[in-house]
Amino acid sequence: MLGLICVDVDGTLIGTGNTVREDVWAALADARAQGVRIALCSGRPAFGNALGYARRLDPDGWHVFQNGASTVNVGSGESLSEPLPEEPLATLLVRARETGRLLEVYTDDDFGVTHPGDLARRHADLLGVPYTPQAPESLVGTRVRAQWVVPHEEAAGVLAEASPGLDVHPAGSPAMPDILFISLTRAGIGKGSAVALVAAQYGVPLSRVMMVGDGHNDVTAMRVVGHPVAMGNADAEARAAGRYHVAHVDDGGLAQAVRLALTL
Repeated sequence: MLGLICVDVDGTLIGTGNTVREDVWAALADARAQGVRIALCSGRPAFGNALGYARRLDPDGWHVFQNGASTVNVGSGESLSEPLPEEPLATLLVRARETGRLLEVYTDDDFGVTHPGDLARRHADLLGVPYTPQAPESLVGTRVRAQWVVPHEEAAGVLAEASPGLDVHPAGSPAMPDILFISLTRAGIGKGSAVALVAAQYGVPLSRVMMVGDGHNDVTAMRVVGHPVAMGNADAEARAAGRYHVAHVDDGGLAQAVRLALTL
């Protein structure tokens, strides 16, 4: 039996209906009851629906949010956050205003948007937070992540732009299939670095950790653990990184992965 299971959200925990299957919740609860730590490992921030998922998975545990920029103990509130460098963030804000694209900027517990409107409203609904747009400059606290929210037809151009000092983590959600979320964190920060932090907090060697994911932004974590699992709906890069492969998210693939973890 493994010591830690790390679980992506979009395309792994939740599927096309933006809900979690009951058999998935049951499998995760069974693993936790047997002493396995469960950590959310998401690109989403540590509020709204993602915080609710984390508390249900392990209410006193460490969880990874914002592609590793926020590593938070949801019981104690302790944070191991990694701030964004100021100069690259300033460049992103200028670019957002020049192009009219939606850029979101996050602290551990809040976010601002450069262009309020339908796209920002849809994403707030997906995150499970009220739509109360504010400018990034009005945020209080350390800014840890920025994120482009763009239609797929614009994504290639955004990904081709230089982002010195930052790591780029593109990801999608089955609940917003027309949109790509292009997350930007401090260089060297990703789900892989954060999973290593969480494993160290629990004293679990990475060889005894499972990461279950479906997208590009999961690959750094899949590469550092001993037991990487790719969902049936995974993209090509995540499939290649998987040591094990399970069913599609809508068919309960995560429950299958959790049951596997209890046999290893």
